[in-house]
Order: sequence, then structure tokens, then C-alpha cells
Amino acid sequence: MPHPFEQPHLPTSRALEVLQEAEFKVTHGLLPWGSNYTFLASLALDNLEVLVIYKPRQGERPLWDFPEGTLCQREQAAFLISEALGWKLVPPTVLRDGPYGFGMVQLFVPHDPRQNYFSFGPKQRPQLKRIALFDHIINNADRKGGHCLLAPDGHIWCIDHGVSFHEQPKLRTVIWDFAGQKIPAHLLKDLHKLQQALEGPPLESTLRELLSLREIGALRRRIQGLLKTGIYPKEGPGRNFPWPPI
Repeated sequence: MPHPFEQPHLPTSRALEVLQEAEFKVTHGLLPWGSNYTFLASLALDNLEVLVIYKPRQGERPLWDFPEGTLCQREQAAFLISEALGWKLVPPTVLRDGPYGFGMVQLFVPHDPRQNYFSFGPKQRPQLKRIALFDHIINNADRKGGHCLLAPDGHIWCIDHGVSFHEQPKLRTVIWDFAGQKIPAHLLKDLHKLQQALEGPPLESTLRELLSLREIGALRRRIQGLLKTGIYPKEGPGRNFPWPPI
């Protein structure tokens, strides 16, 4: 059962332009399954209309271990890291004002809601290797199975990265398939490019506006550790799986 919504196909640069400049046309309503206020909305620019996910900062639920009002910034940082790696895991994402104030606006991904990590087969494993490594890089504290969306063209998009980039180890994910295995050489090559990109503008300077210096330092150390070992980490002490898993 394909998702009933359709989206125009846009290159990333054009999608970001629309997300940043288009006017909110309709806010379709509050999505019921999120822990924070999450809206499905329409944006219109010229003759183009797109569906987006809108998460206003004022709708973020305070968390004891993450600074208040920073979840939308972490969503933006996850998109920037995905782009710097060249992996296209996170849908185009911007920060801007909306009907309920400043927040994250992300291109909606049409997908089959019956499909998620737990229904994927061998065909999706190469993509899951990227996603698993990405979650180690950004220290994702909430990779549920339902956060992996299978688009009609077979590409897997990843959503909900508001609780990422903490300076302390927080990784909680359902994707432990590759723990203890070697990281493929082509992914290590991409990781090395990310390491270099973090040494200067525009990525490093942009991340300074989204994350703390200590969080950026921890990000660098995680990348360095992955490059040094070349191995997917195994589960550590404490809670390593999100709840609920989907």
C-alpha cells in the first residue's frame, strides 16, 4: 500500500530553497505518534507545492539530559552530516519560522507505512550499513525501526534525530546487525572526508551555531575512534535499545 501523498521530485538545492522561502499554505494537523509537537503542512512557492514535516521549537518536550530548545537544531545538524558524507540519509531540512514559531521544517518522504527496519530484507542491508554507521557518528539516542522510511524508489530515508549529538555516549538503536564487523572500506573513505570537512568552514562554523563546542569535540572523537578501529562498535553498558522499538 503506497503512501497516498505524492511529492514533486526536486534536487536537494531546490528543495532547500523551497523549504526556506515558501509560504506555509496549510497546516494539515498534528501527527499523533510523536512525543513532541509535529505537524504535516504544505508549502507553496510560485506554482510549486510540497508537503513538509514541521516541528516548532516551542513544541519540544523538555528533556533532563538535552539542553532545552535544541532538538530542532540537532535535526538540522544531522542533515548537514548526512550531506557532508554524501549519503543522502536525512531528507532536506531547514530551520525557519512557521505558524507556531521557529522550528525545523523537513521535506516529507512518501513511503509505505507498513515497511520499516523490521520488515527489511537482504536487499536493504547495504543501506542499513550506512545508517548504522551514521547513528554511531551522530550518537543517535533514538533510532527506532519506524524511523527508517522506504521510499518508492527503494531508497531508505532516516528521520527523527532530535536527540542526537550528546557529548556523552547515548546510542540507542535497533540496528545492531553489524556490531563487531568491519566497516566497509568505501564507508571509511567517506568518514575520512567528513573528518576533513569538520576542520573548517562551512561545516564546522555552521555546526557551531547548532551544537555546543563540547558536542562538536565529542563528534570528532567518535569519528576518530571509528576510523582507528575500522569496526562497528558493540553494545556498551546500559540501555542500548530504544523504546518502543518501532
